[in-house]
Amino acid sequence: SVDSHLVGCILHPMSGVKWVEMEIGSARDSHEPVLVEEILFWLQCKPGGVYVDCTLGYAGLAARLLDRTAPDGILVGIDRDAAALAESQMRLREVAHRVHFRHGNFCDLKALIMGSGVSQVDGVIFDLGVSSPQLDRAERGFSFREDGPLDMRMDQREGRTAADLVRDLPETELADLIYQLGEERYSRRIARAIVQARMQGVIGTTWQLAAVVERSVPASYRHGRIHCATRTFQALRIAVNRELDVLEPALRDAVDILAPGGRVCAVSFHSLEDRIVKHTFRSLANGSEASVRVLTKKPVTASESERSRNPRSRSAKLRVVERISKEYVK
Repeated sequence: SVDSHLVGCILHPMSGVKWVEMEIGSARDSHEPVLVEEILFWLQCKPGGVYVDCTLGYAGLAARLLDRTAPDGILVGIDRDAAALAESQMRLREVAHRVHFRHGNFCDLKALIMGSGVSQVDGVIFDLGVSSPQLDRAERGFSFREDGPLDMRMDQREGRTAADLVRDLPETELADLIYQLGEERYSRRIARAIVQARMQGVIGTTWQLAAVVERSVPASYRHGRIHCATRTFQALRIAVNRELDVLEPALRDAVDILAPGGRVCAVSFHSLEDRIVKHTFRSLANGSEASVRVLTKKPVTASESERSRNPRSRSAKLRVVERISKEYVK
């Protein structure tokens, strides 16, 4: 399934086609975190607790958590997006003495925690995917609502962009990437069209790539509810940022740093992420060496009122595990 972070009906300047890209919140450059009350409930937030937000973003959830854990709760806030981290520092400036801000990837979770002087924590949060402000900013290249460079890097210190993949990957590898990470049924047609188009010139912007995809798929697919390039963009974004590669090791590291009774909350937005979260949690909960128990037999989803207020929450799934002590017996 497609991660539904952005919604917008837009008239594409190249084709004249009106389409819906993905789902967004109501305001540009705003980001309303999803399932906040549910996350705070499952974390059992308490004053004096130590928590890690592995995807700090624009601090919407972090602000609520710090309020709930006042006056002395501690938060380690991690984000690979320097712009998001800077904005979070501004937003949380009044409680900055209770926050350790860390610029990095949660695949380095243990090292980032050690650098904060923390050894064990009471809770860890993953809010996966990309945020609405990132999607809204054309210069980041995540979305084709507006034209911008085909970038898609969450951490702009990293070298490889989506444009690099589009330019360099052989047709078969490109098709496999679009199929596996975007679950796109027309992946081979799209990959073939990209290779043909790049022989004529550089595909360096979001609108250029979207136009290539449009021309490559059947007319009935072009006029669907979801724009025909959405899955291709998702696949490239996941590949550029290695989002699925780092997820399972990070979840395991999160469990390792939990104190007994501590919890990990993971929110995913598409089936590829959710499958990894579910299987990793189950693996950690099974066998004689089990380190957690699964608290959510089925994923927690947003209430009807939240889905109406914040369309981004419609595809969100929350799964939670709790660290068990060695004496725990199933």
